[in-house]
Amino acid sequence: MFENDNETILVTGCAGFIGSNFVPYFLEKYPQYNLINLDLLTYAGNLENLKEVENHPRYKFIKGDICNRELVEYLFNEYDIRGIIHFAAESHVDNSIKNPGVFVETNVNGTYTLVDVAKNYWMEKPFQYKEKYNNCRFHHISTDEVYGTLGETGLFTEETPYAPNSPYSASKASSDMIVRSYHHTFGLDTVITNCSNNYGPKQHDEKLIPTIIRNALQGNCIPIYGDGKNIRDWLYVRDHCTGIDLAFHEGKAGETYNIGGRNERDNLYIVNKICEILDEVYPIKNNSKLKTKNSKLQSYKELVTFVEDRAGHDRRYAIDATKLENELGWKAEENFESGILKTIEWYLEKYQS
Repeated sequence: MFENDNETILVTGCAGFIGSNFVPYFLEKYPQYNLINLDLLTYAGNLENLKEVENHPRYKFIKGDICNRELVEYLFNEYDIRGIIHFAAESHVDNSIKNPGVFVETNVNGTYTLVDVAKNYWMEKPFQYKEKYNNCRFHHISTDEVYGTLGETGLFTEETPYAPNSPYSASKASSDMIVRSYHHTFGLDTVITNCSNNYGPKQHDEKLIPTIIRNALQGNCIPIYGDGKNIRDWLYVRDHCTGIDLAFHEGKAGETYNIGGRNERDNLYIVNKICEILDEVYPIKNNSKLKTKNSKLQSYKELVTFVEDRAGHDRRYAIDATKLENELGWKAEENFESGILKTIEWYLEKYQS
């Protein structure tokens, strides 16, 4: 137990990328909350991401599976959970193509377990909360990939029909529908946020931007799928955290809010921009690993290599965040060019340490 009378919020999967940025932010901003982080520490979870809070008096890490109903019920009873912010998910599209079953188990069954335990703990019956749990909320973190793919124009809004194209996005769409159903059937106070592509510190090495930076620094080929013209709307992770914060505290029950950075860039632009910045801040002549390995290399751009496209690779995503901006006053602080510079600086320190 915690040695205070604060409300305790259960956060899931926060040893991963987005959650590990969110926890320090949330602990610093809200001294009235304790946080329990439930994470199974699968391939994407790393407690090194949370070193700065591991001894924080209002934070506790518990290793466990969100599909383990007995464990989730124990946490609710032991810590009197008053809110959930649910990050935990299998999220790598390539892995979902190789092993879809894991994604269904974690993203669908895990979300069902959490939302069902919350409903049973907080509510007397449908549409009637127990008296001391009236303000308890379930916040589900989702993705823009549930909407499918866009043509050359247009944006995903909260009204866009779901059309997931990968096992990953299908599992997230399913989990969104389960959360939605618990609001409409039982009156559970839920909020869903669908975000665009995140980037920033602590992202798993397998993702696009860390892969570009790591391979460039090591002098390896930088793999780019297909023709490199796939477009994503890039959201700096700290901006995502502020959007989650606003939706959790001020969002309307039962609503969905899209969080996007208004930073559409294709993969070719991403890789070229990163290489240009690296050429400036850490030129090849200063990179001891490359001076002998690739003595004729003049620019990191020369390492870019096109590889066979991913199966079912969506061409373009772009989020319309107008609802979150207008109704809750959210605004992204970073554009892609400012955010990518901060990101590169963080990874330079990581990969050189």
